[in-house]
Amino acid sequence: MKFLRLGFAVASYLLFFATFLYLVGFVGDFIVPRTIDQAEGPLMEPIPALIVNLGLVALFGIQHSVMARPGFKQALTKVVPAASERALYVLGSVIVLWAIFAFWQPMPSVVWSASSEWLVYALWGLFFAGWGIVFIATWLLNHFELFGLQQAWSDFTGKPVDPPSFRDPLFYKLVRHPIYTGFLIAFWAIPTMTVGHFVFALGMTVYIVIGVRYEERDLLSALGPVYEDYRRRVGMVIPGIGKAKD
Repeated sequence: MKFLRLGFAVASYLLFFATFLYLVGFVGDFIVPRTIDQAEGPLMEPIPALIVNLGLVALFGIQHSVMARPGFKQALTKVVPAASERALYVLGSVIVLWAIFAFWQPMPSVVWSASSEWLVYALWGLFFAGWGIVFIATWLLNHFELFGLQQAWSDFTGKPVDPPSFRDPLFYKLVRHPIYTGFLIAFWAIPTMTVGHFVFALGMTVYIVIGVRYEERDLLSALGPVYEDYRRRVGMVIPGIGKAKD
C-alpha cells in the first residue's frame, strides 16, 4: 500500500506539472489547442458564456479553498491515508483546471490592446515573469511538500514529516504570498485583453483576495506569534501593502 500511495503522489504531481504548463498556454493564448480566447465550434452568446465562465472560476475557488481548510483535511483523512491527502488535493486541482480548459467559453471582444511594440514586449515580459515567480516561489519553501510528494515519501520510508516552521527566503521578504503575486501578474499582463480574459483575471483576483484571508488564518494557527510579527512587517501580495496592524 505504501508503494501505491507513493505512486499516486508521483502521478498527481506529474499531471499537475503538465497542467501547469498547459495553463500558461491557455492564459497566454498560444501553443495549446484550446485557450482562453480560442475554442472549436460556434461561440456562445455573451450572457450564457459569462455564466459558464463565472461558474468555472467559482468551481476552482471552491475546490481550492474548501480542500485546503484544516477541518476538511481532518475529515478527509478519516477516509484516505494522511500521506495521500495533499496528493488528492493536487489531483482535485488538476481536474478543476481541465474542466476550465474544456468548457471555458471565449468572449473575444477586446477590452484593450497594446498599440506600441515596446509595450507589447514589456507585457509579455511581465507575463512570463509572473509564471516564473510562481514556479520559483514553490521551491523557496518546500516544493515537494506543497505538491504532496514529501508526505508520500515520508510514509514510504517510515520517516516522520517535519512540523511546519517559519522561513522567509527571497520573494517572501517582500510579500507574504509571492505565489499569488506571480499569478496576478501573469493573469493581468497581456498585450490584448479580451472580455473573456478579463473575466478570468478578475474572477481569479477575487478568489485570491478571499482565499488569502483564510490562508492567513490557517498560517497564524500553525505558526503563531512568529507569523503575526511577519504580517506586521511584510505586505500581503504587493510589497508594503496589506501589512497587519497592531
